[in-house]
Amino acid sequence: MSNEHDAAVSDVDPGQAAVRRAVDDGFTATIADLTDLVRIPSVSWPAFDQSHVHRSAEAVADLMRGLGVFDDVSIRQAPVADGGELGNPAVLASRAARNGAPTVLLYAHHDVQPPGDADDWDSPPYEPTLRGDRLYGRGAADDKAGILAHVASIRALVEAHGAEFDLGIAVFIEGEEEAGSLSFANFLDENRDALASDVIVVADSGNWDTETPAITVALRGNVAFRLTVRTLDHAVHSGMFGGAVPDAMLAMVRILASLHTEDGSVAIDGLTSREAPTPEYPESQLRAETGLLDQVSPIGTGTILSRIWDKPAVTVTGMDLPSVGNASNTLLPSVAARVSVRIAPGQTATDALAAIDTHIRANTPFGAVVEIDKVEKGDPFLVDTSGWAVAEATAAMEDAWGRPAVEMGVGGSIPFIADLVRVFPEAQILVTGVEDPDSRAHSPNESLHLGVYKKSVLAEALLLERLNARGADGRSSSAAG
Repeated sequence: MSNEHDAAVSDVDPGQAAVRRAVDDGFTATIADLTDLVRIPSVSWPAFDQSHVHRSAEAVADLMRGLGVFDDVSIRQAPVADGGELGNPAVLASRAARNGAPTVLLYAHHDVQPPGDADDWDSPPYEPTLRGDRLYGRGAADDKAGILAHVASIRALVEAHGAEFDLGIAVFIEGEEEAGSLSFANFLDENRDALASDVIVVADSGNWDTETPAITVALRGNVAFRLTVRTLDHAVHSGMFGGAVPDAMLAMVRILASLHTEDGSVAIDGLTSREAPTPEYPESQLRAETGLLDQVSPIGTGTILSRIWDKPAVTVTGMDLPSVGNASNTLLPSVAARVSVRIAPGQTATDALAAIDTHIRANTPFGAVVEIDKVEKGDPFLVDTSGWAVAEATAAMEDAWGRPAVEMGVGGSIPFIADLVRVFPEAQILVTGVEDPDSRAHSPNESLHLGVYKKSVLAEALLLERLNARGADGRSSSAAG
């Protein structure tokens, strides 16, 4: 160790100092394990080869077994929500707490989004590539880095204490988060005893920037669905009947246009907003982080972060229709769109879906036939920041990053948290992550900033050290507990 490193750890608890050294010493191996995992194209969407998802689960299980601390490591599947076929494989590992220490459940997911058009990537999506201080690849940030953050943190705890430490640990690495977590609720019910915990760490979010950690305290919910519009029972010649017969595309465009006002705000009556203060976030930062073109204006009203964290949003994420290259002079009888609606904290997904359904039917022109199906729902989430686990997590983040953590909202959704709350109502849930604003999760050139990642791993390792130091009385014996 360098003199600088020794000085940095000399004034902290010996256990924390040991954890710091272990994270430093093991970081190269952590990145090597991460790159091996990123090479597996574990896309959980049904149209992709699901054997890769099973291979990914096996690789994760091997990582867990290699830690040498778990009483049990297994790959398990549960039925999807409708009780039909089994969902994708998840990895479950557990060890019992000792001497009154708490139990922590560490969550991440090993499935990834589809890569999209390979031409949009600067390097192949499943060939992890280091450029500057960023590791590029599909899943490098979302969420295989979350898996290795858990692995590296446990390794650090073992290095500091040996395998006989007191902290109880359950690890749940899901295999279908990017495909809707359809078997998640059943998985929790079937494995309730193994997953029961005092604290749940969901490592699937991000940080404020590359220098500032964050703990996510608010998440929007989500209602996603397929909207199908029909006006004819078969296609007809657009020249012979156009102008008298409405085609499905015309009706669909009118419906979709009704979802927003002129300034881009959501126009669906019954979708609510939340009033909450937001940090300073100028338009210039929005443009820099999103690539918004100079001539294109932001949409909505209120502070920028309130639009992202505390108000609803509607996005059309796909459409089934002829491509331009295959277009013919016909009136289309049927068109389908995939619509994703983010809903503000404070409203249930069920109530939001009812408002959406009412709006669509009230704004359907020409008597067109509409159908809403393939519905996915997830409720929003607000963290109770008064719990001791939040205090331990933010203290660990400040120790690792050298500056206080920001409590932030996130415009995205983690729908399964509602299931965690239902099954484990007494557990304190912490939403953390390894991403930064330029990680581009779900997009081409997804990447992981290695500096951010190392600090994020250290923060989680220090959190485990703090939790390990807690006795049956619930008080921390760590340096800053």
